Amino acid sequence: MKVQRETVDLSEFPDLVVIYLGMRANSIRAIGRIAKLGPQIAKSVEDKPDGLLLHEGLLYSLFPLHIGMRQYWRDFESMERWTRTMPHQQWWKDFLKDPAGTGFWHETYLKRGGMESVFDNIPVPTGFQLVGKRVPAKGPMFGARSRAGIAGDAPPSVVPE
Repeated sequence: MKVQRETVDLSEFPDLVVIYLGMRANSIRAIGRIAKLGPQIAKSVEDKPDGLLLHEGLLYSLFPLHIGMRQYWRDFESMERWTRTMPHQQWWKDFLKDPAGTGFWHETYLKRGGMESVFDNIPVPTGFQLVGKRVPAKGPMFGARSRAGIAGDAPPSVVPE
């Protein structure tokens, strides 16, 4: 069998962003939250948000249940714009109001340079938490734009409060 080696020309995507996300069940209650979100996330991907190039589901562990996804976005702006629309905006509000026993994290990698992450209710350090200095996500470290070193203000929410 001949070995085929390939690489990928990403020049069409100079501002490519890769984001890994995870949701961890910290209690039995969390399994219901995760089960409810699964179909909602699948529907949001089927709706083909502008800028989303690829979405892949991941399983980090069965016990504790820790699922996730990897997404490739055309650029940070399209990813950020999507986070300020429904249903994502509602998911985030619901999580902040009551995590329902879940933990959530993401790590973002930008082709042009920069990385950022956030970890909420993750009791066992993972990813960047094991490598870098852990600091509170407040003040200039609250927003992904600031953490990634991207200039400018985040776009306003497109969903009325």
